[in-house]
Amino acid sequence: MMREIIRNTIKQNKYRIIICILFVGINIYVLTIPAKIIGYIIDLLYNIQSNEEIIVTNLIYLISIGLFLVLVRLVWKYYVTYLPRIFEMNIRNSLFSHLLRIKVSKLQERKNGELMSYFVKDVADIRAAIYNMISYGTRIIFTLVFVAYSMIQNINLHLTLIALTPLVIAAVLTFNIRKKMDKNYQISQESFTELSEYIQESTDAIRTIKAYHGEDEQIKHFISLNNKVKDSNYKVAIYSSMLSMCINICFGLSYGLTLIFGSKLVLDGVITVGSFIAFNTYIALFVGPVSWMARVISKYRNGKLAYNRLESILKIELELNDMKKIKSHESILKGDILIKNLSFNYPGFIDRALSDININIKQGETLGVIGKIGSGKSTLMNLLVKLYPVGRDKININGIDINDIPTDILRENICYITQDNFLFSATLKENINLFRDEYDDEDIKQSIKNSIIYDEIMNLPNNIHTVIGERGVDLSGGQKQRIAISRAFLNNSDIVIFDDTFSALDNKTEQKLLRNIKKLVKNKTCIIVSNRISDIKHADKIVVLDNGNIVESGTHRELLEAKGTYNKFYEEQAIKVEDSILN
Repeated sequence: MMREIIRNTIKQNKYRIIICILFVGINIYVLTIPAKIIGYIIDLLYNIQSNEEIIVTNLIYLISIGLFLVLVRLVWKYYVTYLPRIFEMNIRNSLFSHLLRIKVSKLQERKNGELMSYFVKDVADIRAAIYNMISYGTRIIFTLVFVAYSMIQNINLHLTLIALTPLVIAAVLTFNIRKKMDKNYQISQESFTELSEYIQESTDAIRTIKAYHGEDEQIKHFISLNNKVKDSNYKVAIYSSMLSMCINICFGLSYGLTLIFGSKLVLDGVITVGSFIAFNTYIALFVGPVSWMARVISKYRNGKLAYNRLESILKIELELNDMKKIKSHESILKGDILIKNLSFNYPGFIDRALSDININIKQGETLGVIGKIGSGKSTLMNLLVKLYPVGRDKININGIDINDIPTDILRENICYITQDNFLFSATLKENINLFRDEYDDEDIKQSIKNSIIYDEIMNLPNNIHTVIGERGVDLSGGQKQRIAISRAFLNNSDIVIFDDTFSALDNKTEQKLLRNIKKLVKNKTCIIVSNRISDIKHADKIVVLDNGNIVESGTHRELLEAKGTYNKFYEEQAIKVEDSILN
């Protein structure tokens, strides 16, 4: 996957990459010319009067070269900045698109902090690697070719070999120290990911932490994790300093050897003073590339680690991998649902979440599902929208095996109001229409009227255009539920599922809302999941779940007369209502 993303990006930008590398090469080649001109001018200074015109001409050449270099650098600087950002954008887009299509069972194995580190740190490391390879890596190669050739061709081969020997030693030391540095960088990256995960969890649980006065313990643990990040980064910094020190020492040796042997060559008349000065200028051109080698290697290895991490998540199996397609006239599903001998256990768990479930719902009927917490109610709903895989011939909709219905078509035709009532940090309108443009303001207002929250929203400063905080922190639990429920009144699906979405509502509001829902689901299939009898007692069919099994089924009256589990729920809740009235 990563290879494909990078290959496609290179293919789309091949001409930009060629132009960038070409101008980098031109830049380095032109940089070798001033050294030669300066050396030539110095040799002419022995007789300024006779050589005045030639000296002036060469000075004009130097100025012209400087102006030309400015233009060349503007071009390659633009492309060398632009290209890595294109790679970054394409990788991030592909990663986000992939994450939204990963199977829920696989995604739950990754923590939120880890996922965030993919988008922030790993993508940034790949961008930095690409930038350094294009910007610095190409300059290193062109410098080794053009500058070394100029030193040999224009000055002296033996002096070039003597001067470059310490630089070769510097390169070898760089590679060796780099290995230790990379090992510590990997530890640093893992520590950073652990810290990110902890920050994510702490911010998500900030209310719980405050409620139980757990700030001090959280801070202590954060300091411990932060120290771990500091220690690993400190070791990386030490090796980085060692690299710089080795490079500086080796360059000092290079200049020292050049001074000793170059001076002898000048005295022997082998080279001129101007050539000797030009040679030192050539050596100066190696300062950047040799010091960049450590940087390029570092960024490349960091990018490779990030590449492998992203590759691992991009290889996770997608849920939208439907091999069979239903016919075009069946792209709109009706409400007949048949569940037959359905059993299910979560990946990695031996105990079954559901066992031998059999339910038949006809279009236009309302099914009530009740049971204790952990009885398998939400699991059953998750299977209906293919959040987890099921075996063949276990769930059929319109007589079609759910595995033969493309996931996007299935979910387009089922309106599923989940129990977590997640709200985005966006406007109320965007939270209700889920960022779809096909609904206008009047549609939104009608939906919030039906969900009994119209007056509360219209009293806000910007009514439906009011921006709410992340996860709806500015709203009460009941308000969040009604905003989530209002999404159902915008949806034209023939199958509507309410998964424990009335728990935070008072009885009066709940009854009004249920009357509106009854109108909404007329001629539609409706499934209401709840822990409360009042939410489901008017359903055409009711099933009672206990430990993943259907222990009872029937109408409200039939289940009361059976004097079983359902009747116990009814009596317990009736006692609670009576106690609340008396108190």
